[in-house]
Amino acid sequence: MLLLFAINLAVFSNTWPDKLNKMSFKNFKDKIEENDTVMLYLSPQSIHVIKVMPKIVTRKGNEVENIFQTVYGALKVMDLVGMSYGAKVNLTKGYGYILQPTPELWTVTLPHRTQVLYTPDISMVLLQLDIRPGCIVVESGTGSGSLSHALIRAIAPDGKLHTYEFHEQRAKIASEEFKEHGFEDLVVVHNQNVCEAGFGLENVADSVFLDLPSPWLAINHALTSLKSNGRICSFSPCMEQVQKTCIELEKLRFLEITIIECLEREFQVKNISVADSELFSFDNDSVNNSLKSFRGFTTPLKMPGHTGYLTFATAPMKSSLSQEIEVVNGS
Repeated sequence: MLLLFAINLAVFSNTWPDKLNKMSFKNFKDKIEENDTVMLYLSPQSIHVIKVMPKIVTRKGNEVENIFQTVYGALKVMDLVGMSYGAKVNLTKGYGYILQPTPELWTVTLPHRTQVLYTPDISMVLLQLDIRPGCIVVESGTGSGSLSHALIRAIAPDGKLHTYEFHEQRAKIASEEFKEHGFEDLVVVHNQNVCEAGFGLENVADSVFLDLPSPWLAINHALTSLKSNGRICSFSPCMEQVQKTCIELEKLRFLEITIIECLEREFQVKNISVADSELFSFDNDSVNNSLKSFRGFTTPLKMPGHTGYLTFATAPMKSSLSQEIEVVNGS
């Protein structure tokens, strides 16, 4: 797990130019500074996001020293200033590691305002939509911003994400988070219902992502915003939603309609102990029950199940679509 995080750090750090050095979420650096956002890694199941600042405000409105409590004891947050990222940090009852934030880590630590997409689905979306630096991407809805952070990393340093959220409070919080993470020049947050008002864009988007209760109502607006041969993806938990979406995609002449379900299966490397057959003795009644240990891999007894269906399609050439419409209207 730590190796995966290290790889993510290396890839992310090469994505951004050196001039972007506002804070740790946007540009990786060696030392922790005040106001950085950091990740405290205790175990794969226990990762926490911390803002490095001297004081915090409690629920009662009192300003107190920023001391973060964990299952392994307390951490005085300002003691992190000057430490190297990736360093081991001692707690009162144990230790952890301080990591730089990545979209993957943010996904598992973010405050949930809605259901979120996780790394297996996110990676498939980035691949199938061909998200790369400089792309203009449309996303609806913003939700908790899990996918948004991955999209921003992929389109940086000169792309643009237009993300839409109909819920005013969620849109406001998401906008504040993007600004706090230093992404304000890469993302525009819109507070509107795209099923009714559309996206307000025309022939500019390289790809569109929809995470809506009724995505088929936004397909027509998505086609308007897409460039010719642009890609679209709709995430839906129910097959009935997928069916209606596919009917609308076919109606609007979308091509290469594909439905994918991502199921993650994790293999864990660990020491496995088994009985050593060579130590069994049949000459007497006693049996030597010594165990032989070796390094191997196992799969968990439980694995994540269904999250949702990803429906992908390619927009038609706008010129041929217009000619087809003219022929139909003329007849």
